[in-house]
Amino acid sequence: MSEKPYALTAYQIRLLVVLVLINFVNFAARQVFVPLIPLLRLHLNVTDAQLGSLQTWLLLVLAVASVPFGYFADRVSRKAIIWIGILCWSLATLAGGLASTFVSFLVARAFVGLGEAAYAPAAQSMISGAFPKERRAMAQSIFATGMLLGGACGQVLGGIVGSRYGWQMAFLIVAIAGLIPSVALFSIEEPSRGPRSEVVPIPHLFRIPAFMAMIAAGACVTFTSVSLLTWGVDFVESYKDFSMREASVALSLAALFSAITGVLAGGAAADFLQKRFAYGRVAAMAGALLLAAPFLLLAIQTEEKETVLLGLVVSGFFMSWYLGPATAVIHDMMPRRAHATSVGVYLLVTQLVGGLGPGVVGKISDMHDLQLGLQISVAVMVCGGLLMLLVIHFIRRDGLRHPSLEIFHAESAD
Repeated sequence: MSEKPYALTAYQIRLLVVLVLINFVNFAARQVFVPLIPLLRLHLNVTDAQLGSLQTWLLLVLAVASVPFGYFADRVSRKAIIWIGILCWSLATLAGGLASTFVSFLVARAFVGLGEAAYAPAAQSMISGAFPKERRAMAQSIFATGMLLGGACGQVLGGIVGSRYGWQMAFLIVAIAGLIPSVALFSIEEPSRGPRSEVVPIPHLFRIPAFMAMIAAGACVTFTSVSLLTWGVDFVESYKDFSMREASVALSLAALFSAITGVLAGGAAADFLQKRFAYGRVAAMAGALLLAAPFLLLAIQTEEKETVLLGLVVSGFFMSWYLGPATAVIHDMMPRRAHATSVGVYLLVTQLVGGLGPGVVGKISDMHDLQLGLQISVAVMVCGGLLMLLVIHFIRRDGLRHPSLEIFHAESAD
């Protein structure tokens, strides 16, 4: 039987455009420092372990702040929470560009995570509220394209501006750009999110086995992804004979192509499989992560520049399948009034544990070499793919909606 095509409404398009732009500027602010690592190493006189700790502390603040911001996003205005996030990361990025010591720079970078903690659960909750359940993975994947485009453009900007005008100028440009989408935010109406009877107490979330297994898998994926994002450019400069400009531009373009095509393909595949299996979106993520691993190892171990880029493109394509469906699966498990809270709890654990990745890889680099650290991070990602199989087990046993959530009048899973 052919399915009726689904056309986006003007409201849905406007909502996605604004939230994608917000995602874009946030990740530009997060990733702009990556190609600047060699300059920061010299200017601040720091070790690789210290540089790796920059992302770790950012993710630590993101993790801790996600729960209270997610909690309030299910109870008060989500637009106000998002605006607070925009203001936080813009001011923090500006402070980073003015920092003169490693400690002040570390504090500024950490508070970039506060901004993301505010906007991410609230924005994702708005998207799931505006789209039907069967289209959630694709809608969340489109939202994730802002993150991918912003991260890539932030790296390109950092590499080009940093090499010509200094690393401080790159931060100042991104900080100013971060405020622009806040103007359009207040023209968007918030979608409905269900009665207050659907609010779920935070401790109850930890009683959902599939949700807990999803968190464990997400921590592994986060460990690998943030390690690669932090050390990828420096690695190809040091081990693969790329220049700073070549590394920032080539890796950004490769990541941009693979991730954009991958995240959209992953969202479409996940929604397709979800119509046939209660665990269809989880199966799509698990298979993609396991397929990405050998190509990522190829990129790390080869000596040929072309093969490095090929391995990164293919592995990036499959790794990005995870981005949209992960949020859709969590929202499918929960009542609408628990969407932001559940994502906040998910971010707390995944960013807290996964955020250790850059620091661990940096420490391994100081003790042995960076190549070994990245190889270990790939093994961690494989563990995440295997943990997805445990999520499938719990969904098959308990259903997509755990029976204990019935008392909160969860929206129908039909």
